[in-house]
Amino acid sequence: MNEVSINDILDSDKFLNKEVTISGWVKTFRANRFIALNDGSCLNNLQCVIDFENIDQEILKKITTGATINVSGSIISSQGSQQNIELKVNQCIILGESDPEVYPIQPKKHSFEFLRQNAHLRTRTNTFSAVMRLRSNLSFAIHEYFKNKGFYYVHTPIITASDAEGAGEQFRVSTLDINNAPTSENGEVDFNKDFFGKETNLTVSGQLEAEAYAMSMGKVYTFGPTFRAENSNTSRHLSEFWMIEPEVAFMDINGNMKLAEDFLKYVLSYVIKNNIDDLKFLENRLLDEEKQKPQNERNELSLIEKLNFVIENDFKIITYSEAFEILRNCKPNKKKKFKYLINDWGADLQSEHERYLVEKEFKCPVIIYNYPAKIKSFYMRLNDDGKTVRAMDILFPGIGEIVGGSQREERLDVLLEKIKEVGIDEKELWWYTDLRKFGSAVHSGFGLGFERLVMFVTGMSNIRDVIPFPRTPQNAEF
Repeated sequence: MNEVSINDILDSDKFLNKEVTISGWVKTFRANRFIALNDGSCLNNLQCVIDFENIDQEILKKITTGATINVSGSIISSQGSQQNIELKVNQCIILGESDPEVYPIQPKKHSFEFLRQNAHLRTRTNTFSAVMRLRSNLSFAIHEYFKNKGFYYVHTPIITASDAEGAGEQFRVSTLDINNAPTSENGEVDFNKDFFGKETNLTVSGQLEAEAYAMSMGKVYTFGPTFRAENSNTSRHLSEFWMIEPEVAFMDINGNMKLAEDFLKYVLSYVIKNNIDDLKFLENRLLDEEKQKPQNERNELSLIEKLNFVIENDFKIITYSEAFEILRNCKPNKKKKFKYLINDWGADLQSEHERYLVEKEFKCPVIIYNYPAKIKSFYMRLNDDGKTVRAMDILFPGIGEIVGGSQREERLDVLLEKIKEVGIDEKELWWYTDLRKFGSAVHSGFGLGFERLVMFVTGMSNIRDVIPFPRTPQNAEF
């Protein structure tokens, strides 16, 4: 008898009155007869009803929460009100026992902090299995979108000698003996003796390398792990995270904004179509949380409404200067309700400002472009005014910035001057500047932190809860 998944059984009536075999984990076992079984294929459990005549009492004693079992029997219409069908079990095999006295994931409510301490088991809960199924399908949707649009998937280096963001805070990669590292004449560590013959780090971005491929293959994207050694213990920071970074030759900032909007709407539509049960479960969890908050702190939109809010609305496009004037003159700023007041042009917008624009001013997703050059990266295309660059950020409800991108600086002389201004050694980026010497062209791209997207889709408030094994300061347990 072939094994089938619980998702297949619940998704079709073709198994009714048929014999099936299923393996899974016991969620609950009550009255010594009713097993709630889950195999990870979907949110819902399958009720399995023990036939006492066929099951040995010694086996029954081993059916406990967390145990792994293999059951066979026939799918029948359920007599209970909680489910339409159930499995009448005539054979049960214990695959893996579980001690109910010490099994951490008992059938009760657990705090997220407790589940982070048991990250190897937290997908046994409905919340985290739903989050990780959504993460998986979002990943697939991202690859599907770019494949359908004619992009090539590029694996950019994880070990690099450059800092794409120019912000430092990188993890060093070295084989040198930290207790006896070779030094140069001036007493500094001699990285010439290291494995790569120079100082190397874990990458913070695959963008620069992706640009190289875009300038020969036209449309490419990266989707891989990136690393930031920022000593920040907040709900929005990880030391290891995943980035989606498309780069497109012959595309300007306007094409970049259109691409990002189309991309976001596609992946959100995909999970609404393919993960609606998981989304409804997470939405109900959020609604229960909202009831505990004061009325004025509750979200106006439910989880699924928030996703549809993005899908169904055209994104509002404004310049930084327009956004600055709106924020400077708005009531929260004049009445000093903002934590960070907007007074002088050139201020870096914070999440509270971004959310105001999305949720109060325009009531739709917002794209801001033409930012002050001094608050953006060296590789962004300088405008003719000499003070703004062709950067763009996309702002979402409840979260603020979710995408950051730009038209890249394609002029060699301007790029060299900007590299000099930020204090980067031109020799480190010789290959990057070569792209401007040999057939340069207008090109653009953007970056999307994948975990930030998963947070938006799932409604989870802590970024540590949307990645399987979070890496944060003082935390690399698993």
